[in-house]
Amino acid sequence: MKAAPLQIARYRYRDSVHYGIVDGARLLRLPATPFEGLAPGDQVDPLSEVHLLCPLPAPRVFAVGMNYRGHIAEAGAKVPAMPQLFMMPSTAVIGPDEAIVRPRESQLVHHEAELAIVVGRAGRRIPEASALEHVLGYTCANDVSERVIQNQEMAYGCLLIGKAFDTFCPLGPVIATGLDPAHLRVRSAVNGIVRQDGNTSDLLFSVAFIVSYLSQAVTLLPGDVILTGTPSGVGPLLAGDVCEITIEGIGTLRNPVVDEAA
Repeated sequence: MKAAPLQIARYRYRDSVHYGIVDGARLLRLPATPFEGLAPGDQVDPLSEVHLLCPLPAPRVFAVGMNYRGHIAEAGAKVPAMPQLFMMPSTAVIGPDEAIVRPRESQLVHHEAELAIVVGRAGRRIPEASALEHVLGYTCANDVSERVIQNQEMAYGCLLIGKAFDTFCPLGPVIATGLDPAHLRVRSAVNGIVRQDGNTSDLLFSVAFIVSYLSQAVTLLPGDVILTGTPSGVGPLLAGDVCEITIEGIGTLRNPVVDEAA
């Protein structure tokens, strides 16, 4: 029997941090992390009194570039024959309502709305047919990118700094289980104006394929995050903007944008 879909939040309540299952206006506190079980204990916390945090503390972050057919066409890029993978440091990761900081070096910073996979069970050389069994759930991601630096790097066949600045990987607001990753609407809006409106049905490489492909080389660990690419419509972020990433079944990840102090 298939388990009921859940929304898992990581949050601060008073002076401590917990995981909990969203249940209407309350959170059913988990006794440990969601990787150790999803059965709540007896403690219940009011949703209105908690501060939602990034769903995962300092995760390893893998990401796939050029994985939506529409974005490939938008960029005028060659269709990849294999997933175009790169990594981001854990220091790039922030949570809901935390500020995306445009660094002093920035010239052109873009948002990228993405479905993020949260690995729930460790594995290596995972068959594609069973890859989703290693997925705990999914969350919203914003793969923020400094395009000038990114393009300079890519001209030399590498990619790090353009994606790696502190605050460039917002995640949240929750981890949602029980979703069909092949048919999810993915949107971004800046100051309430929709910029991206795609669907994971446009993915070149599926979630199961990405998990399996990556695991052929890397032992995936509980809490790892894999960003799956962005649909067409990427655009600039300026100080004072508010960027929102919305994915059906998960919710909206909202982050203000500021410039780094001189």
